[in-house]
Amino acid sequence: MSINITAQQLRQAADLKEEIAKLETQLNQLLGASATAKAATAEAAKPARKKMSASAIAKIRAAQKARWAEIKGTAKPAIVAPAVKVAAKAVAAPKPAAKPAKKKFTMSAAAKAKISAAAKARWAKVRAAKAAK
Repeated sequence: MSINITAQQLRQAADLKEEIAKLETQLNQLLGASATAKAATAEAAKPARKKMSASAIAKIRAAQKARWAEIKGTAKPAIVAPAVKVAAKAVAAPKPAAKPAKKKFTMSAAAKAKISAAAKARWAKVRAAKAAK
């Protein structure tokens, strides 16, 4: 979104902004410090952001790991308390062997040549049709 304004309009906008600032200053002087104090207390009255407990964070992590395990197709880990997790790691069973990687597909030179020849034939046909017109 671009705004196309002239230099004159820009100057008017700047003048209006200066005038608004002056009027706000005059209003604050008339109302005294009570108006600014009310605004400051309204800001301070906002409740502080609550921190999550360690157990809540551990539960969220375990649930996320379970979701990823389900997506990846691996065994779903049990949701346990953090203290139990540490003990479980010490006695953990060996990890299952990783799935073998898929072999990368490679095309033979003969197949590449066959595809190239077919493409050249199609383009020759298109060019011949254009020349006939």
